[in-house]
Amino acid sequence: ALYNARPDLCLTGRTLMGHSSAKDQQLDDHYFGSIPPRVTNFMKELELECHKLGIPVKTRHNEVAPNQFELAPIFEDVNLANDHNQLVMDLMKRIASEHNFTVLLHEKPFKGVNGSGKHNNWSLCTDTGINLFSPAKTAEGNMLFLTFIVNVLMMVYKNQDLLRASIVSAGNSHRLGANEAPPAILSIFLGRHLSHMLDEVVARLNELTPDEKKALQLGIGRIPAILQDNTDRNRTSPFAFTGNRFEFRAAGSSANCAASMIVINAAMAHQLNEFKAQIDELVNGGMEQEEALYKVLKETIIASQNIRFEGDGYSEEWKAEAAQRGLTNICHVPEAILKFNDEQSRSVLIGEKIFNENELSCRIEVELEKFTKKVQIESRVLGDLAINHIVPTAVIYQNRLLENLRGLKEIFSAEEYEELTEDRKNLVREIQNRILAIKKAVHNMTAARKVANHLGSQLEKAFSYEEQVRPYLEEIRDHIDHLELEIDDEIWPLPKYRELLFTK
Repeated sequence: ALYNARPDLCLTGRTLMGHSSAKDQQLDDHYFGSIPPRVTNFMKELELECHKLGIPVKTRHNEVAPNQFELAPIFEDVNLANDHNQLVMDLMKRIASEHNFTVLLHEKPFKGVNGSGKHNNWSLCTDTGINLFSPAKTAEGNMLFLTFIVNVLMMVYKNQDLLRASIVSAGNSHRLGANEAPPAILSIFLGRHLSHMLDEVVARLNELTPDEKKALQLGIGRIPAILQDNTDRNRTSPFAFTGNRFEFRAAGSSANCAASMIVINAAMAHQLNEFKAQIDELVNGGMEQEEALYKVLKETIIASQNIRFEGDGYSEEWKAEAAQRGLTNICHVPEAILKFNDEQSRSVLIGEKIFNENELSCRIEVELEKFTKKVQIESRVLGDLAINHIVPTAVIYQNRLLENLRGLKEIFSAEEYEELTEDRKNLVREIQNRILAIKKAVHNMTAARKVANHLGSQLEKAFSYEEQVRPYLEEIRDHIDHLELEIDDEIWPLPKYRELLFTK
C-alpha cells in the first residue's frame, strides 16, 4: 500500500523525493539482526520455487539498509547462471506480491541509505575442471596460476573504460561511489600477500640464471600457504580477488549480468591472445620458451601495476591518486557508454568477433536510448508530483499560517504581535520562496526536455538529458525535501521514508 501511494516508486523504481528518516541505518541494527518472520516466509518460498526450476540458491541474510536482504546462488557455468539470475528476479517480484511485499530492484531506491547491486563472481576453468585462479601444490601449477592472475591485471588495466561501459546505467550511476558500492574508477584488490608475491617475482627475476628460471625456482610453490585464509577483500574495490576467483562488484541490481560477463570474457580472451603473441615472437627470435614467459610476465606485472590498489576506494585522496596513475573516472553516463566504441573496446569486441559493426552500433544506440527514456520518465514524474501534489500542499499549509497570523493580529497589540509572529512570517516567506523555486525549476526542466526531444541523434539527446535535464532532478528534490520538514505531517501527501523503511 505504501508503494502504491508513491507514484515515483511505481513509475521509476526510486524515490525522486523524500527527506532522510531520523533513524535509518546508523546503528547497523538491521544488518546484525535476525530476519523478520514475514521476510523469512517470503524467502523460503522463493528458495523452494528456485529449486523447482533447478536454480541452486544458497545464502539468505539481512543487508545494511532497512528492509534490504541478500540472496546468493551456488556457482555455475556463466550462461546457465545468467539465465537463472534473470529467472530469480522474475520470481522475486511475483512471490513478493503474495506476501504483500514489493521488491525494489533499482540500484538506489532511497537516497542516503545503501542501494543494491550484484556481485559477479568470475573464474576461468579448463574443460577438465581445473580452476586457473586457484593456487596449486606444485611450482608448475602455480606458474599457471600466476600467469592467469597477471593477465587479469592487464586485462582490467587496458579495458577499464570498457568494463565501466558494461555496467553503467541511469540507476547504477546513483550507486557507484556511494558508501555501499565501488567507485566508477576501476581498480583491482589482490590482497597484501599476493601483491607482495608479484613484486617479489619482478625483483627476483633479475637474480635468477636462465637455468634457474627453467627450473621454475621462483619460490611460487609457497603461494597456497600464503593465500590460505586470505580471502577477505577490500569492500570498496570494484574488482577483488577472493581466493580462487575475482569478484566484479560494480554490476547494478537491475542489470542483466550478461552485459558485464560478455565484456570480461571477451577482454580476457583478447589479453591472452596478445600475451601468447608476445611470447611466440620472442621464441621465434631464438629465446627459450621459459625465458620468454618470464620476460613477458615481468613486463606485464610492471605495466599493469597502476591498476592494483589496496586502500579506501571511497576517499577523495584515491580520486586524485587514480588520476595521477592514469586511471579514468567517468561518471557521465552517455560518455561512459560511448567507450564501447573506442579503439581498445573495438579491438576486443570486434577483433574477437563478439560483435560485428552493426551489432556494436545497435548496442550503443539502445543503451543511450534506455538512459534517455529513464531520465525523461523521472523528469516527467517529478514535475507532475511537484506541481500537482507538493505545491498545492505547500499553499494549503501557507494559507493556514496566514489565517493564524490574521487571528493573532486581532488579539495582540502591535508590539506583541511582531514579537510573537516573527517565526511564522519567516516560515511563510520560506515556503513561498520554495514554491517559486520549484515552479521555476520545473518550467526550466520541461523546456530543457523539449529541446532535448527535438535533437536529431540519440547521442545528442542522451548528452542533453545528462547535462541539461538531469541536474534539475536534484534541485527540485532539495526544495521538496525541505518543505517536507516544514509542512504539517497531517497534510503531507506522500508516505515518508520512516514509513517506507520501517513499517513492518
